[in-house]
Amino acid sequence: MRISDVGDGLMGRLIAAYGPEGALGQVRQGRLDPCFVDEMTSGRSRPPDVDRHLRAWQARLQAADPLADLDEGERLGARLIVPGDLEWPTQLDDLGPERPVALWLRGDADLRFSCLRSVAMVGSRAATPYGAHVSAEMSADLSEGGWSVISGGAYGVDAAAHRGALAGSASSIAVLACGIDIVYPAANHDLFAAVRRKGVIVSECPPGVRPTRPRFLIRNRVIAALARGTVVVEAALRSGALNTAAHAVALHRHLAAVPGPVTSEMSAGCHRLIRRAEAVCVTSARDVIELVGAIGGDLAPEPRGPVVPRDRLDEETRAVLEAVPARSGAGPATIAVAAGVDLATVLSRLGALAAAGYVERSDRGWRLRRIARNER
Repeated sequence: MRISDVGDGLMGRLIAAYGPEGALGQVRQGRLDPCFVDEMTSGRSRPPDVDRHLRAWQARLQAADPLADLDEGERLGARLIVPGDLEWPTQLDDLGPERPVALWLRGDADLRFSCLRSVAMVGSRAATPYGAHVSAEMSADLSEGGWSVISGGAYGVDAAAHRGALAGSASSIAVLACGIDIVYPAANHDLFAAVRRKGVIVSECPPGVRPTRPRFLIRNRVIAALARGTVVVEAALRSGALNTAAHAVALHRHLAAVPGPVTSEMSAGCHRLIRRAEAVCVTSARDVIELVGAIGGDLAPEPRGPVVPRDRLDEETRAVLEAVPARSGAGPATIAVAAGVDLATVLSRLGALAAAGYVERSDRGWRLRRIARNER
């Protein structure tokens, strides 16, 4: 974790080929297996500079102190998990050679269990009031439905998503672009403390590592990989949230986007994702659950308008009712022709409709009662 950058694909391939101990042994010797080097450089349009990577790994190895890192983690109440551990989320394997070498965790929740039903909620740091409201409300509803919410712990949509999730019953997961001991942004200190109590904070960086712009972008792949699907709440055309969305697509995860005002630059990225059919348009937590949930088990009911009493009438009775005029009356024969039914049916249905308060007699025949006119 100390000698290579996060998401270092070359180190990932070296570990996959020789195991962690074998990879570290080659770095210590200052010589990589020639077969591995040939495989990495032959026939590639842009082969990695293996010698440069090896020199950088060796330089960092001199300053690495894994025992000190473990002691610092223990002091913080953190734990270190590696592939194969019970708490390791196996969906991270989808990242291939860019899979994290290991993860530092702080918090009471079990990471693997929390990610079984989880949604990533991402968006702009400079969120509008609309974006913050949607993020918090949607996350709270997801949490109440038993879905963990994963985000990056930043300002704006991230922070609103964590706060919303903490208001529900499920866990909230914050994936950092810095060491587990660093609170960034500092203003979210209390929020991170709340996440640790009810969820878990995740980092692939060793303690003491400061956040940088590249680390934020590389971190986004972990957010996308952990979750069953990603929701982009707000995003400008140049936004880190769109980077997370691209990782979700590459990993064949579900991707959704929330529409916003057409005049808002903060929603332009969401609208582009929807327009290009890269993301599904969602407007509520139940839309999200239907998208990412189990087939048949998490189907959201189709939204409907309010049910009025006339909706419960059978087809012939409704046809007769529709044929009754609102103001001037009409005789049964006229109503029968308009409704397309026989006279006997009209007479029986008019009696039932009158008893139910829908129609009444007038000097000119049958007409709707005022209450029925309002329902029309």
